Amino acid sequence: MLEAINLRKVYGAHEALQGLNLKVNAGDIYCLLGANGAGKTTTINLFLNFVDPTSGTATVNGIDVTQSPLETKRYLAYIPEQVMLYGNLTGIENLQYFARLGGHAGYSAADYRSFLDRVGLQPNAANLRVRTYSKGMRQKVGVAIALAKQAKALLLDEPTSGLDPKASNEFSALLLQLRNDPPRLFNIEQTSGPPGRIVMPHQQAAQFVPATDDVVFQDPPLLLQLI
Repeated sequence: MLEAINLRKVYGAHEALQGLNLKVNAGDIYCLLGANGAGKTTTINLFLNFVDPTSGTATVNGIDVTQSPLETKRYLAYIPEQVMLYGNLTGIENLQYFARLGGHAGYSAADYRSFLDRVGLQPNAANLRVRTYSKGMRQKVGVAIALAKQAKALLLDEPTSGLDPKASNEFSALLLQLRNDPPRLFNIEQTSGPPGRIVMPHQQAAQFVPATDDVVFQDPPLLLQLI
């Protein structure tokens, strides 16, 4: 569970986030919607403890991120718009490296293959160098790394930006598929999404608006899905 309590962030004279109150439970889908500067990425950075709040609290599984940043990061995986992988390594080698870096060195070769299969990476692509991958393929490896890390929450910042409609739909379908694999949590950005709620972080109090399967956003929002 992620929760923001009167969360506020000020940079100099600019108030990036105005007293956000947000509680997301397992199974919820949320969309952080707003123009540039509305506080969407700031909200994510606060949950990741990349920046400290001016006031208020952000918690992950009930733990204050500023009080126990290392512990809360164990529950989170972050995938930016451009997933940074090692181009000279293959997809499966990148997965092995980052899994071990995250403290999970006990997986077998079959386990790594299983992670890549679950995210829909083509079997023949696993042994190709990542520098030959499309953006969509790199995003899938990023999700596989999060699964191997056993993250409870996956925070994605505009992962479908630059993807063609087919790849974007495939990525959305992947996240919906993983939704049925508890206790995974997801924070995703996409142009259209599954049922959920829209959060406007720049408002004095967050506004929640029901979303439906056929909602299409002209300006891609940041969607938060917890499963």
